[in-house]
Amino acid sequence: MNSIYDKLTTLDFIIVAVYLVTLLVIGYVVSVKQSKKNETLFLASNSLNWYSIGFNMWGTNVGPSSLLAFASIGYATGIVAGNFEWYAFVFLLLLAMVFAPRYIASKVSTMPEYMGKRYGDSTQNILAWYALVKILVSWLSLGLFSGGVLVRQILGIPMWQSVTVLVIFSGIFTFAGGLKAIAKVNVFQMILLIVVSLTLSYLGLQKLGGIDVLIAKTPSNFWNLIRPSDDAHYPWPAILLGYPVAAVAFFCTDQSMVQSVLGAKNLEQGQLGVNFIGWLKVMALPLFILPGILCYALYPELGSNSDLAYMTMVTNLFPSGMNGLVICVMIAVLVGTIGSSLNALSTVFTNDIYVKKINPTATIKDQIKIGRLTIAAGCVFAIVIAVAIDNIKGQNLFNIFQAVLGFLAPSLSVVFLLSVFWKRTTKKAVNATLSWGSAFSLFVGVLYLWIFPADKYPAWPHFLLISFYIFAVLLITAVIISLTDKNPEVNVSNETDIPKTSKKVKLLFGLLGLVILVLYLVFNGN
Repeated sequence: MNSIYDKLTTLDFIIVAVYLVTLLVIGYVVSVKQSKKNETLFLASNSLNWYSIGFNMWGTNVGPSSLLAFASIGYATGIVAGNFEWYAFVFLLLLAMVFAPRYIASKVSTMPEYMGKRYGDSTQNILAWYALVKILVSWLSLGLFSGGVLVRQILGIPMWQSVTVLVIFSGIFTFAGGLKAIAKVNVFQMILLIVVSLTLSYLGLQKLGGIDVLIAKTPSNFWNLIRPSDDAHYPWPAILLGYPVAAVAFFCTDQSMVQSVLGAKNLEQGQLGVNFIGWLKVMALPLFILPGILCYALYPELGSNSDLAYMTMVTNLFPSGMNGLVICVMIAVLVGTIGSSLNALSTVFTNDIYVKKINPTATIKDQIKIGRLTIAAGCVFAIVIAVAIDNIKGQNLFNIFQAVLGFLAPSLSVVFLLSVFWKRTTKKAVNATLSWGSAFSLFVGVLYLWIFPADKYPAWPHFLLISFYIFAVLLITAVIISLTDKNPEVNVSNETDIPKTSKKVKLLFGLLGLVILVLYLVFNGN
């Protein structure tokens, strides 16, 4: 029988039911307020303050796969996964200081619209369709699949039932309230996540007998962030060179992440929100990775089944009633991730395809209607893909998730970095990179993941290094196309009115950078 389901009591079910009803009520109240003000669903009418932005970005970033995956990596290899959270500081800084001021100055609501203002309609069209595919595959379907695995672990029901229940609930919530409702609820949900995960780490340390016992019971390399270049899982060159390619695309150009900053009251609130997610990421070790390391010390019998680390800790350490709270947290991170993805999907389709190409005279009511139809269609598509993934691949999906993101990212990173840092970049180079460059990148990804899989063909480099090599090829190609273009159509945007960054923002990013530096020094002593 299912160990978690067996431990659920009436109190657990009551807690979950109250939580779900509360979520729907918040979505409905926000929806009614918006309809009275004739607001759109999409950017929360530029009303978000720094803590809403920080919690919302973090809620989008911390999917259920993160909870399971970080604990799993913690169990198998120690704190090396901390790189994915702490190294992100560099790219959050890039978003806050370089990209966000330009996005906010250009008054856009989507990333394709931003590029369209610079290079014209053809660029906006290519990027809009690419963004839709990216949101559907990398956010909705993979996020939903990992959530389905989680619900299946807890309740023991088939995958199609798990994902259907999850997507219907997330869809209704997003359908009703849009980004403002998601942002409001994410603040509460992320605080709940922090409380539950810290409690889990605390109870684990209590049972084990403290930090000293934990260090004695784990290999010394468990506490090293930087691994040797011949490490099988996370060699330092792969993280140093490959992670930035995915991180620029993820933090600086991805609609699901950036939309919270675009919905800010002003630039300073947006920048403070990005700074806040940086501080939240510092907490990744005690929140997500430590439960896995504690599980290694407490329950070494799991062996290769490290994916079960988080749930093993939950079922063995939490008293009755707390399991209901854990299920609430799982629902919270799912609604955060799926809700933000559905909102991003509807925003891109409505603004960049429907209003731009199909109905330029659309009223706000028309836009909301189309946005909601897009959400419904996205829900159906995501269920089909998640069930398909379950039938094809059942194991070790964290690295496949990372690899998929790594193959989707290079063309986006090249195009956005060149557009901001090199004025000579031409429309022809941008369009070629987004179309042919993306096709090349995805073709290599299909070869790596399915046709010549790395476990059978060990000649492949690490997937993060492959991502870096593709990025380098696309970057050089884009520069050559720009320089040899006989009729160069270059960036047409006027950037004289980019708002200045305040001293407070600079000081807080300086402090955060110092903390990250200290963490890297502390966790490389062995």
